[in-house]
Amino acid sequence: MNKIANYVVSGLSLVSIVFSVAAFNKACAATQNVAQVSQVAEVQAGPAAQPVDLTYAADKALPSVVYIKNTQNAKTQTVEYSDPFEDFFSDPFGGFFGRGQGNNGRRRQYQQQVPKRQAAGSGVIISTDGYIVTNNHVVDGADELTVTLNDNKEYSARIIGADKTTDLALVKIDAKSLPAIVIANSDAVRVGEWVLAVGNPLGLNNTVTAGIVSAKARTMGEPGTVSSMIQTDAAINQGNSGGALVNTRGELIGINAMIYSQTGSNIGYGFAIPTSIMNKVVDDLKQYGTVQRALIGIQGTDVNTYVDMQKEQDKEVDLGTMEGIYVAKVIEDGAAADAGLKEGDVIVAIDGQKITKFGELTNIVAQKRPGDKVTISYLRDKKQHKATLTLKNEQGNTKVVKNADVDVLGIDVRPVTDSQKKQLEISYGLEVLKVSGGKMKDAGVPKGFIIQRVNSQPMKTFDDLQNAVKEASNSKDQMLVVNGLFPTGKRGGFVVYLQNE
Repeated sequence: MNKIANYVVSGLSLVSIVFSVAAFNKACAATQNVAQVSQVAEVQAGPAAQPVDLTYAADKALPSVVYIKNTQNAKTQTVEYSDPFEDFFSDPFGGFFGRGQGNNGRRRQYQQQVPKRQAAGSGVIISTDGYIVTNNHVVDGADELTVTLNDNKEYSARIIGADKTTDLALVKIDAKSLPAIVIANSDAVRVGEWVLAVGNPLGLNNTVTAGIVSAKARTMGEPGTVSSMIQTDAAINQGNSGGALVNTRGELIGINAMIYSQTGSNIGYGFAIPTSIMNKVVDDLKQYGTVQRALIGIQGTDVNTYVDMQKEQDKEVDLGTMEGIYVAKVIEDGAAADAGLKEGDVIVAIDGQKITKFGELTNIVAQKRPGDKVTISYLRDKKQHKATLTLKNEQGNTKVVKNADVDVLGIDVRPVTDSQKKQLEISYGLEVLKVSGGKMKDAGVPKGFIIQRVNSQPMKTFDDLQNAVKEASNSKDQMLVVNGLFPTGKRGGFVVYLQNE
Protein backbone atom coordinates (compact mmCIF):
# COMPACT_ATOMS: atom_id res chain seq x y z
CA MET A 1 0.00 0.00 0.00
CA ASN A 2 1.24 3.44 -0.82
CA LYS A 3 2.50 5.19 2.26
CA ILE A 4 0.52 8.24 3.31
CA ALA A 5 2.47 11.47 3.41
CA ASN A 6 2.50 13.39 6.67
CA TYR A 7 0.85 16.76 6.70
CA VAL A 8 0.97 19.56 9.19
CA VAL A 9 -2.35 21.03 10.34
CA SER A 10 -2.16 24.37 12.08
CA GLY A 11 -4.26 24.85 15.24
CA LEU A 12 -7.29 27.11 14.97
CA SER A 13 -6.71 28.36 18.53
CA LEU A 14 -5.20 27.28 21.81
CA VAL A 15 -8.04 24.83 22.14
CA SER A 16 -8.91 23.77 18.61
CA ILE A 17 -11.35 21.59 16.77
CA VAL A 18 -9.31 19.82 14.08
CA PHE A 19 -10.65 17.77 11.22
CA SER A 20 -8.53 14.64 11.17
CA VAL A 21 -7.46 14.45 7.49
CA ALA A 22 -3.83 13.81 6.43
CA ALA A 23 -3.47 17.05 4.34
CA PHE A 24 -4.91 18.98 6.06
CA ASN A 25 -18.02 0.95 31.25
CA LYS A 26 -19.92 2.37 32.81
CA ALA A 27 -17.03 3.62 34.95
CA CYS A 28 -16.78 1.72 38.17
CA ALA A 29 -14.70 2.25 41.27
CA ALA A 30 -14.22 -1.42 42.13
CA THR A 31 -12.30 -1.11 45.32
CA GLN A 32 -13.81 -3.71 47.60
CA ASN A 33 -13.11 -7.23 46.35
CA VAL A 34 -12.28 -9.44 43.37
CA ALA A 35 -15.94 -10.26 42.79
CA GLN A 36 -16.67 -6.58 42.14
CA VAL A 37 -13.79 -6.36 39.62
CA SER A 38 -15.17 -9.38 37.78
CA GLN A 39 -18.59 -7.78 37.72
CA VAL A 40 -17.13 -4.61 36.15
CA ALA A 41 -15.47 -6.71 33.42
CA GLU A 42 -18.83 -8.28 32.59
CA VAL A 43 -20.48 -4.86 32.31
CA GLN A 44 -17.71 -3.70 29.96
CA ALA A 45 -18.24 -6.71 27.73
CA GLY A 46 -21.74 -5.54 26.84
CA PRO A 47 -24.92 -7.61 26.49
CA ALA A 48 -23.01 -10.90 26.18
CA ALA A 49 -21.53 -10.35 29.67
CA GLN A 50 -18.21 -11.86 28.55
CA PRO A 51 -14.64 -10.57 28.96
CA VAL A 52 -13.77 -7.94 26.32
CA ASP A 53 -11.95 -9.41 23.31
CA LEU A 54 -10.63 -6.50 21.28
CA THR A 55 -8.77 -8.79 18.87
CA TYR A 56 -12.08 -10.15 17.62
CA ALA A 57 -13.39 -6.64 16.94
CA ALA A 58 -10.17 -5.66 15.14
CA ASP A 59 -10.25 -8.78 12.95
CA LYS A 60 -13.85 -8.05 11.99
CA ALA A 61 -13.42 -4.33 11.28
CA LEU A 62 -9.99 -3.99 9.64
CA PRO A 63 -10.89 -5.53 6.23
CA SER A 64 -13.79 -3.04 5.88
CA VAL A 65 -11.73 0.13 6.41
CA VAL A 66 -10.01 1.65 3.37
CA TYR A 67 -7.45 4.34 2.61
CA ILE A 68 -8.72 7.21 0.42
CA LYS A 69 -6.38 9.51 -1.52
CA ASN A 70 -7.79 12.84 -2.72
CA THR A 71 -5.92 14.36 -5.67
CA GLN A 72 -6.54 17.93 -6.79
CA ASN A 73 -4.88 18.56 -10.15
CA ALA A 74 -2.76 21.59 -10.93
CA LYS A 75 -4.86 24.41 -12.35
CA THR A 76 -4.78 28.06 -13.24
CA GLN A 77 -7.25 30.35 -11.53
CA THR A 78 -8.06 34.02 -11.89
CA VAL A 79 -7.47 36.17 -8.81
CA GLU A 80 -8.91 39.67 -8.49
CA TYR A 81 -7.18 42.39 -6.51
CA SER A 82 -7.05 46.15 -6.16
CA ASP A 83 -3.98 48.34 -5.66
CA PRO A 84 -4.61 50.44 -2.52
CA PHE A 85 -2.17 53.15 -3.63
CA GLU A 86 -3.72 53.40 -7.07
CA ASP A 87 -7.14 53.55 -5.42
CA PHE A 88 -6.03 56.35 -3.11
CA PHE A 89 -4.53 58.55 -5.79
CA SER A 90 -7.38 57.99 -8.23
CA ASP A 91 -10.01 58.68 -5.55
CA PRO A 92 -8.57 59.88 -2.21
CA PHE A 93 -11.99 59.59 -0.58
CA GLY A 94 -12.24 55.87 -1.47
CA GLY A 95 -15.65 56.18 -2.99
CA PHE A 96 -17.02 57.89 0.14
CA PHE A 97 -19.02 60.34 -1.94
CA GLY A 98 -20.49 57.62 -4.13
CA ARG A 99 -17.83 57.57 -6.82
CA GLY A 100 -17.21 53.85 -6.62
CA GLN A 101 -15.22 51.62 -4.36
CA GLY A 102 -11.59 52.36 -5.02
CA ASN A 103 -10.38 53.15 -8.53
CA ASN A 104 -14.03 53.78 -9.51
CA GLY A 105 -14.91 50.16 -8.78
CA ARG A 106 -12.31 48.72 -11.19
CA ARG A 107 -10.33 45.68 -10.08
CA ARG A 108 -7.27 44.06 -11.60
CA GLN A 109 -6.85 40.38 -12.32
CA TYR A 110 -3.92 38.02 -12.61
CA GLN A 111 -3.54 34.32 -13.32
CA GLN A 112 -2.30 32.15 -10.45
CA GLN A 113 -0.93 28.63 -10.90
CA VAL A 114 -2.13 26.27 -8.18
CA PRO A 115 0.10 23.19 -7.89
CA LYS A 116 -1.14 19.63 -7.71
CA ARG A 117 -2.18 18.69 -4.18
CA GLN A 118 -2.97 15.45 -2.40
CA ALA A 119 -4.75 14.67 0.84
CA ALA A 120 -5.69 11.43 2.51
CA GLY A 121 -8.18 9.92 4.88
CA SER A 122 -10.13 6.77 5.56
CA GLY A 123 -13.44 5.23 4.55
CA VAL A 124 -15.69 2.32 5.50
CA ILE A 125 -17.15 -0.26 3.12
CA ILE A 126 -20.88 -0.54 3.85
CA SER A 127 -21.98 -2.82 1.01
CA THR A 128 -20.42 -5.72 -0.87
CA ASP A 129 -20.98 -3.95 -4.22
CA GLY A 130 -18.64 -1.04 -3.50
CA TYR A 131 -20.42 1.70 -1.54
CA ILE A 132 -18.07 3.44 0.90
CA VAL A 133 -18.87 6.06 3.53
CA THR A 134 -16.34 8.72 4.48
CA ASN A 135 -16.26 12.37 5.55
CA ASN A 136 -17.17 15.19 3.20
CA HIS A 137 -13.91 16.93 4.04
CA VAL A 138 -11.95 13.85 2.92
CA VAL A 139 -13.31 14.04 -0.65
CA ASP A 140 -14.03 17.77 -0.93
CA GLY A 141 -12.49 19.36 -4.03
CA ALA A 142 -11.17 16.07 -5.43
CA ASP A 143 -10.41 15.75 -9.12
CA GLU A 144 -9.41 12.12 -8.57
CA LEU A 145 -10.19 9.67 -5.77
CA THR A 146 -8.19 6.51 -5.23
CA VAL A 147 -9.34 3.85 -2.77
CA THR A 148 -6.89 1.26 -1.45
CA LEU A 149 -8.35 -1.77 0.28
CA ASN A 150 -6.87 -3.62 3.22
CA ASP A 151 -5.40 -6.18 0.80
CA ASN A 152 -3.63 -3.38 -1.14
CA LYS A 153 -5.93 -3.50 -4.20
CA GLU A 154 -6.50 -0.03 -5.67
CA TYR A 155 -9.63 1.37 -7.31
CA SER A 156 -10.73 4.68 -8.76
CA ALA A 157 -13.80 6.00 -6.96
CA ARG A 158 -16.59 8.37 -7.89
CA ILE A 159 -18.60 10.55 -5.52
CA ILE A 160 -22.27 9.56 -5.33
CA GLY A 161 -23.08 12.47 -3.06
CA ALA A 162 -21.69 14.57 -0.24
CA ASP A 163 -23.17 16.65 2.54
CA LYS A 164 -21.21 19.42 4.24
CA THR A 165 -23.72 19.87 7.06
CA THR A 166 -23.27 16.34 8.41
CA ASP A 167 -19.70 16.05 7.03
CA LEU A 168 -20.56 12.77 5.33
CA ALA A 169 -19.94 11.56 1.79
CA LEU A 170 -20.83 8.43 -0.16
CA VAL A 171 -18.40 7.14 -2.80
CA LYS A 172 -18.51 4.08 -5.06
CA ILE A 173 -15.91 1.76 -6.52
CA ASP A 174 -16.55 -0.86 -9.22
CA ALA A 175 -15.96 -4.05 -7.27
CA LYS A 176 -17.91 -7.01 -5.95
CA SER A 177 -17.82 -9.33 -2.94
CA LEU A 178 -16.21 -6.69 -0.75
CA PRO A 179 -15.93 -7.15 3.04
CA ALA A 180 -18.78 -4.87 4.10
CA ILE A 181 -18.92 -3.95 7.77
CA VAL A 182 -21.91 -4.83 9.95
CA ILE A 183 -23.75 -1.64 10.94
CA ALA A 184 -25.06 -1.40 14.51
CA ASN A 185 -27.66 0.94 16.00
CA SER A 186 -25.70 3.81 17.54
CA ASP A 187 -28.69 4.77 19.69
CA ALA A 188 -28.11 1.56 21.66
CA VAL A 189 -24.49 2.48 22.48
CA ARG A 190 -23.85 3.10 26.18
CA VAL A 191 -21.45 5.56 27.80
CA GLY A 192 -18.49 3.59 29.16
CA GLU A 193 -18.73 0.93 26.44
CA TRP A 194 -15.42 -0.18 24.91
CA VAL A 195 -14.81 0.89 21.30
CA LEU A 196 -12.09 0.76 18.65
CA ALA A 197 -11.13 3.52 16.20
CA VAL A 198 -9.92 2.03 12.90
CA GLY A 199 -8.23 4.05 10.18
CA ASN A 200 -5.02 5.32 8.59
CA PRO A 201 -3.59 8.03 10.89
CA LEU A 202 -0.30 9.87 10.43
CA GLY A 203 0.86 7.68 7.54
CA LEU A 204 0.33 4.48 9.53
CA ASN A 205 -2.02 2.25 7.55
CA ASN A 206 -4.49 -0.16 9.15
CA THR A 207 -4.22 1.25 12.66
CA VAL A 208 -6.49 0.29 15.57
CA THR A 209 -6.76 2.23 18.83
CA ALA A 210 -8.95 1.45 21.83
CA GLY A 211 -10.96 3.51 24.32
CA ILE A 212 -14.46 3.94 25.66
CA VAL A 213 -17.52 5.94 24.73
CA SER A 214 -16.99 9.08 26.79
CA ALA A 215 -20.29 10.81 25.96
CA LYS A 216 -23.20 10.75 23.50
CA ALA A 217 -25.14 13.45 21.63
CA ARG A 218 -22.22 15.84 22.04
CA THR A 219 -22.69 19.16 20.25
CA MET A 220 -19.55 19.95 18.26
CA GLY A 221 -18.60 21.72 15.04
CA GLU A 222 -19.56 25.02 13.49
CA PRO A 223 -23.03 26.58 13.79
CA GLY A 224 -25.37 25.15 11.16
CA THR A 225 -23.85 21.67 11.19
CA VAL A 226 -25.73 18.60 12.30
CA SER A 227 -23.79 17.88 15.47
CA SER A 228 -24.82 14.97 17.65
CA MET A 229 -21.49 13.23 18.09
CA ILE A 230 -20.25 10.15 19.88
CA GLN A 231 -17.29 11.24 22.02
CA THR A 232 -14.47 8.76 22.65
CA ASP A 233 -11.02 8.74 24.21
CA ALA A 234 -9.78 6.22 21.64
CA ALA A 235 -6.79 7.84 19.92
CA ILE A 236 -7.83 9.63 16.71
CA ASN A 237 -5.33 11.60 14.62
CA GLN A 238 -5.01 13.17 11.17
CA GLY A 239 -5.85 10.49 8.62
CA ASN A 240 -8.49 8.81 10.80
CA SER A 241 -11.21 10.95 9.21
CA GLY A 242 -13.84 8.78 7.59
CA GLY A 243 -12.66 5.68 9.44
CA ALA A 244 -14.71 3.37 11.62
CA LEU A 245 -15.65 3.56 15.28
CA VAL A 246 -16.72 0.02 16.19
CA ASN A 247 -18.00 -1.81 19.24
CA THR A 248 -16.47 -4.95 20.76
CA ARG A 249 -18.28 -7.07 18.16
CA GLY A 250 -16.57 -5.17 15.33
CA GLU A 251 -19.84 -3.50 14.31
CA LEU A 252 -19.89 0.07 13.02
CA ILE A 253 -21.37 2.61 15.44
CA GLY A 254 -19.90 5.81 13.99
CA ILE A 255 -17.74 7.50 11.34
CA ASN A 256 -14.70 9.22 12.86
CA ALA A 257 -14.77 12.91 12.00
CA MET A 258 -12.77 15.24 14.23
CA ILE A 259 -10.64 15.64 17.32
CA TYR A 260 -10.74 18.18 20.12
CA SER A 261 -7.20 18.99 21.12
CA GLN A 262 -4.82 21.66 22.33
CA THR A 263 -2.14 20.56 19.88
CA GLY A 264 -3.90 19.28 16.75
CA SER A 265 -2.97 15.71 17.61
CA ASN A 266 -4.53 13.21 19.96
CA ILE A 267 -4.19 14.88 23.34
CA GLY A 268 -7.89 15.12 23.95
CA TYR A 269 -11.04 13.48 22.61
CA GLY A 270 -12.26 12.19 19.28
CA PHE A 271 -15.75 12.52 17.82
CA ALA A 272 -17.67 10.26 15.48
CA ILE A 273 -20.90 10.76 13.51
CA PRO A 274 -23.36 8.12 14.77
CA THR A 275 -24.74 5.48 12.40
CA SER A 276 -28.28 6.66 13.17
CA ILE A 277 -27.49 9.82 11.21
CA MET A 278 -25.21 8.08 8.70
CA ASN A 279 -27.88 5.60 7.58
CA LYS A 280 -30.36 8.33 6.77
CA VAL A 281 -27.78 10.43 4.89
CA VAL A 282 -26.68 7.41 2.84
CA ASP A 283 -30.28 6.55 1.92
CA ASP A 284 -30.93 10.16 0.86
CA LEU A 285 -27.77 10.41 -1.24
CA LYS A 286 -28.62 7.16 -3.03
CA GLN A 287 -32.25 8.04 -3.63
CA TYR A 288 -32.22 11.81 -4.18
CA GLY A 289 -28.57 12.81 -4.68
CA THR A 290 -28.81 15.23 -1.77
CA VAL A 291 -29.84 15.08 1.88
CA GLN A 292 -33.50 15.71 2.69
CA ARG A 293 -33.00 17.89 5.75
CA ALA A 294 -35.96 18.38 8.07
CA LEU A 295 -36.20 21.43 10.33
CA ILE A 296 -38.28 22.12 13.42
CA GLY A 297 -37.87 25.85 12.94
CA ILE A 298 -36.43 27.03 16.25
CA GLN A 299 -33.26 28.45 17.68
CA GLY A 300 -32.40 27.55 21.23
CA THR A 301 -30.01 26.16 23.79
CA ASP A 302 -29.87 23.68 26.64
CA VAL A 303 -31.97 24.77 29.62
CA ASN A 304 -29.06 24.59 32.06
CA THR A 305 -26.96 26.77 29.76
CA TYR A 306 -29.77 29.34 29.48
CA VAL A 307 -30.27 29.41 33.27
CA ASP A 308 -26.53 29.87 33.85
CA MET A 309 -26.49 32.78 31.38
CA GLN A 310 -29.36 34.44 33.22
CA LYS A 311 -27.62 33.98 36.57
CA GLU A 312 -24.55 35.74 35.20
CA GLN A 313 -26.85 38.72 34.62
CA ASP A 314 -28.22 38.44 38.19
CA LYS A 315 -31.57 37.16 36.89
CA GLU A 316 -33.43 34.33 38.57
CA VAL A 317 -35.23 31.93 36.22
CA ASP A 318 -37.62 29.08 37.06
CA LEU A 319 -38.66 27.15 33.96
CA GLY A 320 -40.01 24.20 35.90
CA THR A 321 -37.12 21.97 34.80
CA MET A 322 -33.35 21.99 34.42
CA GLU A 323 -33.42 19.64 31.43
CA GLY A 324 -34.60 20.19 27.87
CA ILE A 325 -34.27 22.83 25.16
CA TYR A 326 -35.06 26.47 25.83
CA VAL A 327 -36.67 28.00 22.74
CA ALA A 328 -34.94 31.35 22.17
CA LYS A 329 -36.53 32.06 18.80
CA VAL A 330 -39.30 30.59 16.67
CA ILE A 331 -38.61 30.90 12.94
CA GLU A 332 -41.39 32.57 11.01
CA ASP A 333 -43.38 30.16 8.82
CA GLY A 334 -41.46 27.21 10.26
CA ALA A 335 -42.89 23.96 11.62
CA ALA A 336 -42.76 25.11 15.24
CA ALA A 337 -44.49 28.40 14.42
CA ASP A 338 -47.26 26.57 12.58
CA ALA A 339 -47.80 24.37 15.65
CA GLY A 340 -48.02 27.34 18.01
CA LEU A 341 -44.69 27.13 19.84
CA LYS A 342 -43.41 30.40 21.28
CA GLU A 343 -40.21 31.94 22.57
CA GLY A 344 -39.67 30.84 26.16
CA ASP A 345 -41.15 27.36 25.72
CA VAL A 346 -39.05 24.39 26.85
CA ILE A 347 -39.00 21.24 24.70
CA VAL A 348 -38.74 18.19 26.98
CA ALA A 349 -39.61 15.27 24.66
CA ILE A 350 -40.06 14.36 21.02
CA ASP A 351 -42.16 11.36 19.98
CA GLY A 352 -42.19 10.27 23.60
CA GLN A 353 -38.39 10.27 23.90
CA LYS A 354 -37.02 12.45 26.69
CA ILE A 355 -34.83 15.35 25.55
CA THR A 356 -32.24 16.69 27.97
CA LYS A 357 -29.86 18.52 25.59
CA PHE A 358 -29.70 19.93 22.08
CA GLY A 359 -27.58 17.11 20.69
CA GLU A 360 -30.35 14.61 21.45
CA LEU A 361 -32.90 16.74 19.60
CA THR A 362 -30.51 17.09 16.65
CA ASN A 363 -29.96 13.35 16.48
CA ILE A 364 -33.68 12.60 16.26
CA VAL A 365 -34.55 15.33 13.75
CA ALA A 366 -31.55 14.44 11.56
CA GLN A 367 -33.19 11.06 10.95
CA LYS A 368 -36.40 12.69 9.65
CA ARG A 369 -37.40 14.08 6.26
CA PRO A 370 -39.50 17.11 5.32
CA GLY A 371 -43.16 16.18 5.60
CA ASP A 372 -42.61 13.81 8.53
CA LYS A 373 -44.72 14.50 11.60
CA VAL A 374 -43.34 14.55 15.16
CA THR A 375 -45.03 15.06 18.50
CA ILE A 376 -43.35 17.63 20.72
CA SER A 377 -43.88 17.79 24.48
CA TYR A 378 -43.03 21.19 25.91
CA LEU A 379 -43.43 23.34 29.00
CA ARG A 380 -45.00 26.78 28.93
CA ASP A 381 -45.24 28.60 32.24
CA LYS A 382 -44.22 25.27 33.83
CA LYS A 383 -47.32 23.53 32.44
CA GLN A 384 -46.88 20.66 29.98
CA HIS A 385 -48.36 20.78 26.48
CA LYS A 386 -48.14 18.69 23.33
CA ALA A 387 -48.10 19.69 19.68
CA THR A 388 -47.80 17.82 16.40
CA LEU A 389 -45.31 19.38 13.98
CA THR A 390 -45.00 18.78 10.25
CA LEU A 391 -41.30 19.21 9.56
CA LYS A 392 -40.23 21.45 6.70
CA ASN A 393 -37.16 21.78 4.50
CA GLU A 394 -34.83 24.78 4.26
CA GLN A 395 -37.09 26.34 1.62
CA GLY A 396 -39.98 26.35 4.09
CA ASN A 397 -42.08 23.60 2.47
CA THR A 398 -42.35 19.82 2.57
CA LYS A 399 -41.26 19.03 -0.98
CA VAL A 400 -38.42 16.69 -1.86
CA VAL A 401 -35.26 18.66 -2.60
CA LYS A 402 -33.57 17.29 -5.70
CA ASN A 403 -29.91 17.49 -6.53
CA ALA A 404 -30.17 19.78 -9.53
CA ASP A 405 -27.87 22.20 -11.28
CA VAL A 406 -28.64 24.85 -8.66
CA ASP A 407 -26.23 23.07 -6.28
CA VAL A 408 -23.37 24.70 -8.17
CA LEU A 409 -24.42 28.02 -6.61
CA GLY A 410 -23.58 26.84 -3.09
CA ILE A 411 -26.51 28.58 -1.39
CA ASP A 412 -29.70 27.76 0.48
CA VAL A 413 -32.72 29.95 -0.22
CA ARG A 414 -36.35 30.29 0.78
CA PRO A 415 -39.22 32.54 -0.34
CA VAL A 416 -39.41 35.79 1.60
CA THR A 417 -41.82 35.89 4.53
CA ASP A 418 -44.88 38.12 4.83
CA SER A 419 -43.09 40.37 7.30
CA GLN A 420 -40.16 40.78 4.90
CA LYS A 421 -42.56 41.65 2.09
CA LYS A 422 -44.17 44.32 4.26
CA GLN A 423 -40.90 45.70 5.61
CA LEU A 424 -39.14 45.88 2.23
CA GLU A 425 -42.27 46.70 0.23
CA ILE A 426 -41.85 43.79 -2.16
CA SER A 427 -44.23 41.07 -3.31
CA TYR A 428 -41.76 38.23 -3.94
CA GLY A 429 -38.13 37.15 -3.71
CA LEU A 430 -35.80 34.41 -2.45
CA GLU A 431 -33.81 35.07 0.71
CA VAL A 432 -30.26 33.65 0.78
CA LEU A 433 -30.16 31.72 4.05
CA LYS A 434 -26.63 30.36 3.77
CA VAL A 435 -23.62 30.76 1.49
CA SER A 436 -21.48 27.65 1.85
CA GLY A 437 -19.30 28.04 -1.23
CA GLY A 438 -19.81 27.65 -4.94
CA LYS A 439 -20.43 30.24 -7.63
CA MET A 440 -22.54 32.62 -5.52
CA LYS A 441 -19.74 32.94 -2.97
CA ASP A 442 -17.26 33.54 -5.80
CA ALA A 443 -19.49 36.36 -7.03
CA GLY A 444 -19.72 37.92 -3.57
CA VAL A 445 -23.43 37.27 -2.90
CA PRO A 446 -23.88 37.60 0.90
CA LYS A 447 -26.14 35.80 3.33
CA GLY A 448 -29.41 37.72 3.71
CA PHE A 449 -29.46 39.02 0.14
CA ILE A 450 -32.93 38.75 -1.42
CA ILE A 451 -32.87 37.54 -5.03
CA GLN A 452 -35.72 39.01 -7.05
CA ARG A 453 -34.64 38.49 -10.64
CA VAL A 454 -32.17 36.20 -12.39
CA ASN A 455 -31.55 36.93 -16.07
CA SER A 456 -34.64 39.17 -15.97
CA GLN A 457 -36.89 36.34 -14.74
CA PRO A 458 -38.78 36.82 -11.43
CA MET A 459 -37.67 34.53 -8.60
CA LYS A 460 -40.69 33.53 -6.52
CA THR A 461 -39.93 29.88 -5.78
CA PHE A 462 -36.97 27.54 -5.56
CA ASP A 463 -38.08 25.99 -8.86
CA ASP A 464 -37.75 29.41 -10.53
CA LEU A 465 -34.09 29.56 -9.50
CA GLN A 466 -33.54 25.98 -10.53
CA ASN A 467 -34.96 26.61 -13.99
CA ALA A 468 -32.89 29.77 -14.41
CA VAL A 469 -29.70 27.89 -13.61
CA LYS A 470 -30.57 25.08 -16.02
CA GLU A 471 -31.25 27.54 -18.84
CA ALA A 472 -28.03 29.44 -18.17
CA SER A 473 -26.03 26.21 -18.01
CA ASN A 474 -27.13 25.40 -21.54
CA SER A 475 -26.44 28.90 -22.88
CA LYS A 476 -23.27 30.15 -24.52
CA ASP A 477 -22.36 32.61 -21.77
CA GLN A 478 -23.24 30.32 -18.81
CA MET A 479 -23.88 33.43 -16.77
CA LEU A 480 -26.48 34.62 -14.26
CA VAL A 481 -27.31 38.28 -13.77
CA VAL A 482 -28.74 38.42 -10.26
CA ASN A 483 -30.72 41.44 -9.05
CA GLY A 484 -32.31 42.02 -5.67
CA LEU A 485 -32.09 43.72 -2.30
CA PHE A 486 -29.80 43.72 0.66
CA PRO A 487 -31.45 43.35 4.12
CA THR A 488 -31.20 47.14 4.50
CA GLY A 489 -33.44 47.61 1.47
CA LYS A 490 -30.62 48.82 -0.76
CA ARG A 491 -30.83 47.37 -4.25
CA GLY A 492 -27.88 45.59 -5.79
CA GLY A 493 -26.80 43.04 -8.34
CA PHE A 494 -24.18 40.43 -9.06
CA VAL A 495 -22.88 38.58 -12.09
CA VAL A 496 -22.43 34.86 -11.47
CA TYR A 497 -20.35 32.80 -13.89
CA LEU A 498 -21.30 29.11 -13.94
CA GLN A 499 -18.42 27.79 -16.01
CA ASN A 500 -15.17 26.66 -14.38
CA GLU A 501 -12.01 28.59 -14.95
